[in-house]
Amino acid sequence: MTNVKVKTARKVPRGEARRTELAEIAERLFLKHGFAETTMQMIALEAEASKETLYRHFASKEALFAELINARAVTVAGPQSALARDEPPETALLELGMSLMNLMMKGEAPSLFNVVLADARRAPDLARIFYDQGPGATLRRLTVYLRSATQRGQLRCPNPHQAAKLFLGAVISHYHLHCLIGQPPAPLSSTEMSEHVRAAVEMFMSHFGV
Repeated sequence: MTNVKVKTARKVPRGEARRTELAEIAERLFLKHGFAETTMQMIALEAEASKETLYRHFASKEALFAELINARAVTVAGPQSALARDEPPETALLELGMSLMNLMMKGEAPSLFNVVLADARRAPDLARIFYDQGPGATLRRLTVYLRSATQRGQLRCPNPHQAAKLFLGAVISHYHLHCLIGQPPAPLSSTEMSEHVRAAVEMFMSHFGV
């Protein structure tokens, strides 16, 4: 009797799981081919989905890219973060700084940033999307927190927006420069990252603390 191998169809996830899978596949293609050269048709084929399914989840390629950037911003300062819970400044700033450093060291944010640099001229909206959904979102969330902490008497930030930029710059500017020039920073141990972030928090608190 001849054994017949039956090809099992891939089980396609539904709802949010499918949306996440589509975004992950799109990210791989963006990193491999660039934003401009990646089409929605390519993403659909790679995901074994119809274009109708893809467009049901994402209105455009730009919306898909925005989802990827926003997901990273949420891991840094999302609704479950110490910032959102209005924790004391030292706690909230330390958590935020460590989240930023972990993201930088993993190389995910710099990789997508490189996609923006490479395709910004051919896709001019890309840089705006990246900033608004990524660094800009984190800056806005930190600004709101610093304003609220000042109103609670925990900080003295007459210009919360400026103070937020100073803190973020103190944490990541040196390491981000390495990414800009195509030389990823040397790996840091968790102890080294913690020491760096604590120093930035202490410097911030020495000027803006009560």
